[in-house]
Amino acid sequence: MSKELRTLTREEVALHNKEDDLWIIVDAKVYDVTKFKNLHPGGASVFLPEDIAGQDATEAFYGLHRHEVLLKPQYKRLQIGIIQGEKSVIHGGIPGELSQVPYAEPLGITEGYHSPYYTESHRRFQRAARKFVDEILAPDAMAREEDGKRPSLSVIQQMADNGILAMTMGPGKHLKGRSLLGGVIKPEEFDRFHELVLAQELCRPNCRGYRDGQNSGATIGLPPIIHFGRPEIRERIVEEVLSGKKFLSLAISEAFAGSDVSGLRTTATKTPDGKHWIINGTKKWITNGTFSDYFTVGCKTDKGLTVILVERGEGVETKAIKTSYSSAAGTAYITFENVKVPIENTLGPEGNGVFVILSNFNHERWAMCCGGARNMRFIVEECLKWVNQRKAFGKPLHSQAVIRAKLADMISKTEAAQHWLENITYQMQHMDYKQQAQLLAGPIGLLKMYITRSAQDIARDAVQIFGGRGITKTGMGKHIEHYHRTVPFDAILGGAEDVLGDLGVRQAIKAMPKNAKL
Repeated sequence: MSKELRTLTREEVALHNKEDDLWIIVDAKVYDVTKFKNLHPGGASVFLPEDIAGQDATEAFYGLHRHEVLLKPQYKRLQIGIIQGEKSVIHGGIPGELSQVPYAEPLGITEGYHSPYYTESHRRFQRAARKFVDEILAPDAMAREEDGKRPSLSVIQQMADNGILAMTMGPGKHLKGRSLLGGVIKPEEFDRFHELVLAQELCRPNCRGYRDGQNSGATIGLPPIIHFGRPEIRERIVEEVLSGKKFLSLAISEAFAGSDVSGLRTTATKTPDGKHWIINGTKKWITNGTFSDYFTVGCKTDKGLTVILVERGEGVETKAIKTSYSSAAGTAYITFENVKVPIENTLGPEGNGVFVILSNFNHERWAMCCGGARNMRFIVEECLKWVNQRKAFGKPLHSQAVIRAKLADMISKTEAAQHWLENITYQMQHMDYKQQAQLLAGPIGLLKMYITRSAQDIARDAVQIFGGRGITKTGMGKHIEHYHRTVPFDAILGGAEDVLGDLGVRQAIKAMPKNAKL
């Protein structure tokens, strides 16, 4: 049962300004901190200056704490009243609500701006996706990022029930008959820009390990099954994974071969009767590997690189790899020792694995670009809020030209990344899978390189703007610290940025017309 709050005047609050009778005002709310002051991590002395004790401490509070602190039960209990004739104006955001901070949202979705890409359907879809993320996903993300456990199966099931697991695979027949976010759009409406919106919304909690653990293994491992698997295999596996009952990983990288897929050493040899593969080898840095039931595996065969679907069973072992982000991602080292797999599990023609893998890389790298661009925007929003509320030398932090220069660079990189991403998405929207594989590998590689390099610049500048708080895992700069620590992942996963940049240039040179001369 909630207690009744009193209506008080500022004059009444001002009378309670002593150590044994201490009230403060934060955002038109009155808090009795008499007993709490000695429990405060910063000590009782922070409450005692004459401009805080019995006074409005809003500015001082937000110079030290995030708004979410006031929402915790132990602190909400300290509130005893509200100021007469005043209203609280600060809130932590309403689920589904867009931020009002400039550049916190893509311009094409921001109210008052226009876009050649986004329709009312995309905007309606974004609000529904954000509400789901804010209410259901974010609380689990915060907890699992902290304890390192895999994303809660109850949350994964809700993602499945709302069609989110299916939508991360992009538009297609796999969406038929599914309810998408409670019916906010129909399966046949879903296009690449709905997928872009969803991919960016799912990243908003800024919990990198958790986001990778949410089924990103299937996001990159299931498309080869959808596009190249035999019908009987495709129907069974796709439904098991998209319903949240089974989990799947893409197992390509090895200790001896990352971006260089031609250097893979895992082998698959046929049994004498030609009915099975026998697979031997290892895979490394496999996202979701520790809790996956299936693996989409790149193998060397007599006819060349081949992709095979492997089910967890005898001869398959996974071990967790410790990384600098949360173990919620399920990053694994996998060994295959004489694993027997039906020949029907071959994805695409034998020896055609390079095409299967490279065509799949486009979607994987595009999805990483979506997350990278969104995370950059999130950090811009954090920095804009901070420089507006933090004071230095008696003035807001944004009064310093050097801070504004950093923000200008951060914003320009973020907007450039988003607009380039939207252009690539438009191309994907108008190309089939084969055309995307042929025409977009280079542009997507260059975009990913640009985003990962820009993101690391933004991370460095954000730490400078937040100072010591930018390297602290809790409090005001916790998101900055997390971003700075985990942002290098995107520069490695899905292909190292230098390799992808080179891919883009090599493809451009290959397409050069012979008569092009200065």
